[in-house]
Amino acid sequence: MDHSLLVVILIVFTAYVFDFINGFHDSANSIATIVTTRVLTPTQAVVWAAFFNFVAFFFIGVSVAKTVGTGIVSTTIIDNTLIFCALGGAIIWNLITWWLGLPSSSSHALIGGLIGAGLVKGGIQVLVWKGIIKTGCFIVLSPLIGLALGLLFMIVTLNLARHTTVAKADRYFRRFQLFSAAIFSFSHGANDAQKTMGIIAVVLFSGGYLGSTFHIPIWVEISCYAVIALGTMLGGWRIVKTMGSKITKLQPMGGFCAETAAACAIIGASLGGIPVSTTHTITGAITGVGATKRIRAVRWGVAGNIVWAWILTIPFSALISAMLFFLLSLF
Repeated sequence: MDHSLLVVILIVFTAYVFDFINGFHDSANSIATIVTTRVLTPTQAVVWAAFFNFVAFFFIGVSVAKTVGTGIVSTTIIDNTLIFCALGGAIIWNLITWWLGLPSSSSHALIGGLIGAGLVKGGIQVLVWKGIIKTGCFIVLSPLIGLALGLLFMIVTLNLARHTTVAKADRYFRRFQLFSAAIFSFSHGANDAQKTMGIIAVVLFSGGYLGSTFHIPIWVEISCYAVIALGTMLGGWRIVKTMGSKITKLQPMGGFCAETAAACAIIGASLGGIPVSTTHTITGAITGVGATKRIRAVRWGVAGNIVWAWILTIPFSALISAMLFFLLSLF
């Protein structure tokens, strides 16, 4: 077999490892609220989430994949080593934050990885600032949008249910949460699976396997959705506790509002081709829901630790990726 083809296969496999870890790491986002409100058992919840991760394939396009593939660093300098190091930086950072139980962003870890390796290889001029600025803005905007929508949805829901008993509302919203968990898992698959698609497609394109026009092959779409769904099924339980109970205590009504609010924000971003963090968005939504009780209902110290993980994700994954690229360039 041709050596260059072997290298491409290795890097595509590494991309699938990232995709799997993305699902594994972010499964907590999809299932934390529905598990902590005890609507589903952990096993039922991960199967539910994985199914709707994959279903997104049939409804959402590939605009986010194109942003990741061509909108962070110039395609003229992308090669197999750069992609490998970008994936390596993202994977290592994801595993570090998973071990610490911090819900950081797989999306931003990947983008940081691309930036770090790109800077070492080509300098600051190879960065595509339009895509980076758009992504950077949503590091701030996605949790704020999630928080605002979570707050709004909870206030509206509380007013609509004001004449209902607590027990009756609890019973209804346990059922409604099946829908909200499904739509959130759908939005997670729609946005996050596309990031790996973009990476695989750019590897194939730079190797001359896609012809003269950059596009996302259908087999790449299907496989990326399938792998992220598998990762979700095997789940990262360390982060579930942080997301589901440490930020604020959730009841089924709050879980429904948080998941629905986050899903609306993420689906809107996916349709706009913006690679947002599902982690940031659901955390913001949970915080917004908790704030409707009283400000002190939100454990701001835990939220502050999570924000630090967000701030550090791009620079640290970029640093890891840059170090990997520098080390590999010595050989």
